[in-house]
Amino acid sequence: MLVDRNVLERVSRGWRTRLDRRLRLLPYVALAASTLLVVLGRNETGLIRQPLAVSFAVAVVTTGWLLWFTTLHPQWEGRQRTMAVYFAGLIVLIAVLVWTNPLYGFFAWTGYLNVLYLRGRWRLAGAGTVGIWTAVSQVGGFTVFTHPDQWPMLGVFIALNVTIGTAMTYLSIVTNNHHARRAEIVAQLEEANDKLARALAENAGLHAQLLVQAREAGVLDERQRLAGEIHDVLAQGLTGIVTQLEAADQAERRPVDRRRHLDTARRLARDSLTEARRSVQALRPRPLDAATLPDALAEVTDAWSAQHAVPAELITTGTAYPLLPEIEATLLRTAQEALANVARHAGAGRVALTLSYMEDLVTLDVRDDGAGFDPQAPRAEAYEGGYGLLAMRERVQRIAGTLEIESEPGSGTAISACVPAIHLGAAA
Repeated sequence: MLVDRNVLERVSRGWRTRLDRRLRLLPYVALAASTLLVVLGRNETGLIRQPLAVSFAVAVVTTGWLLWFTTLHPQWEGRQRTMAVYFAGLIVLIAVLVWTNPLYGFFAWTGYLNVLYLRGRWRLAGAGTVGIWTAVSQVGGFTVFTHPDQWPMLGVFIALNVTIGTAMTYLSIVTNNHHARRAEIVAQLEEANDKLARALAENAGLHAQLLVQAREAGVLDERQRLAGEIHDVLAQGLTGIVTQLEAADQAERRPVDRRRHLDTARRLARDSLTEARRSVQALRPRPLDAATLPDALAEVTDAWSAQHAVPAELITTGTAYPLLPEIEATLLRTAQEALANVARHAGAGRVALTLSYMEDLVTLDVRDDGAGFDPQAPRAEAYEGGYGLLAMRERVQRIAGTLEIESEPGSGTAISACVPAIHLGAAA
């Protein structure tokens, strides 16, 4: 069961607020209880005490002092000098109360709570001062100063109270500093996590924006590519067909030549139709119409293997997820062209394709054990068909990807396409 962090913080703040309120009331309760003990013990012998009226007057002044600084003006807690004056006055009042009656020692120990209003080492000095007057009250009040034989006992009580008081205060300071440091570290970690989350979100947006920009910039390149295919393939093919048909008309009385011209025209028509279909399929890959990218690649791989009688397999790693259509089309076209190059040039006995889904990248590797070649001086046949290795790299670069080619004569060829893993809908 998950609990919202804000809810926990509100509960923690509420608990601390209630605890602070109770601690604020504690000095008043201790002062009232001490005054009650003074009244009940007014007939006790052995105590040096002042008239009840004096005790009551000092108690009232002390109550006003507490009320004015800590209850009516809680905002003063952050003012170091103001609270130092308050604490000094409180110590004087504690001493006067103990002078009026040692039973006010029950109130004197609440001075340890007010030590928290001081800063740094002044807390230790304040705790020591409170310990002195608490010790005086414990040995019977100011009567101890009239009996020198009791001074050693007073020294022992002062030493015990000061040691215990300062030790507890020091532990409180260390604990508070530790908690403050821990809270600071947690705050820094939360801030770093927030920055990282914002950076990841911004990075995803930049990837999508980059793809959009690359797509827009590639429109002209795609138009130029199609214009080149129409000019180099279709237009030349149609021109050749017209030329052969005209030649066939002129050779009407030469059956052998006429048949040769008609056969040539028929072959040119078939070749042109094949190239036209390739151009149309380059715009909208049929295998991706109703299948995922791994399924489409598997279909292409199986069909190629059956057509060329060369074993080929597809391995998919990672968790597959839908990508932007441009990315999936590019990976599919890269696989098709890589397999076509293997069929035309490699003479391979085995081909392996690996599709890897990672957190922010998707890679496609095509490896064969064929003849290989020198990538620094590729053969001209590698670019036949209008979509060779150079055009393959350009297509991958249009979507901010990279294409790497590793090959050596006699050692096969490895083609690796790496593209950004932008989820379908990320551009939105």
